[in-house]
Amino acid sequence: MNVLWLQASGCGGCTMSLLCAENPNVFDLLGGAGINFIWHPALSVASGDEVRRLLAQIEAQETPLDILCVEGAIARGPRNTGRYQMLSGTGRSMMDWVQSLAPLARHVIAVGSCAAFGGVTTAGGNPSDAVGLQFDGTHAGGILSSGFVGKGGLPVINISGCPMHPDWVTETLLMLADDALTPADLDSYARPRFFADHLVHHGCTKNEFYEYKASAKELSQIGCMMEHLGCIGTQAVGDCNIRPWNGAGSCTRGGYPCVACTAPEFEEPRHIFTETPKIAGIPVGLPSDMPKAWFMALASLSKAATPDRIGTNATSDRVTIPPTIRTPKK
Repeated sequence: MNVLWLQASGCGGCTMSLLCAENPNVFDLLGGAGINFIWHPALSVASGDEVRRLLAQIEAQETPLDILCVEGAIARGPRNTGRYQMLSGTGRSMMDWVQSLAPLARHVIAVGSCAAFGGVTTAGGNPSDAVGLQFDGTHAGGILSSGFVGKGGLPVINISGCPMHPDWVTETLLMLADDALTPADLDSYARPRFFADHLVHHGCTKNEFYEYKASAKELSQIGCMMEHLGCIGTQAVGDCNIRPWNGAGSCTRGGYPCVACTAPEFEEPRHIFTETPKIAGIPVGLPSDMPKAWFMALASLSKAATPDRIGTNATSDRVTIPPTIRTPKK
């Protein structure tokens, strides 16, 4: 399968994350499945005239395009010309190229939240008028229409994340190569369900503290970060704590709250990322599927039952009180 990867408005962090795929590395894994990068701006040797000829061949349908991957949001400005971001040497905007190549591809993948929904690129005043490929934040329709479907029968596949987990990209590509990804395998934001059916909360190493609502009050403390430090891992989709990054880490394991970077409009939460907005002392964002009354009752009971070990450790930067060693009954 031929894969063309374009980098639009963004930081390039998704490519850096992809290179962290391990055991095997991304090139061995995809190459062994017959997935061929015909061009990637950061990884390929070809440049200049070679790339221009390749793009012309794809546009003329002389070179088949199985998968078009786009990393970064697409700038539409000024005045919907897209000329804030030109594809160097072609005289054409990135927006023009993506709109021309997407209908020729069997599948189109938005790599990262910027390409999927606009992401950090659109934060603030969004002076470049950037959007995602098929979404503008939570709204359907980006530079491609809300009804766009690739030749393979799928909408734009949104592998969101800032950056996305490398395995989410490689697993998606492998599924496409095996013709094993169907519309039913995508959620309402067209994110692959193999990671979007999980919450970041699943597998979090702070879950014991969460169960007792034993909360950290400052960054670097080891308690749950939901109550005071803005963590929304109980609402955010992603299997980050089930398959840790680089085999060992995640945001919450590193002591930083989950900011739901796989979700549209995460970049503008309207509060500091490390603060939990509250009304009458109750967090505004409650865990998914939990009614407010249940949460309040559960939190009260949990706090009342918190063991001293857990309550003390929650506001420490390391384990202060170890678990009690139980003597086997004879």
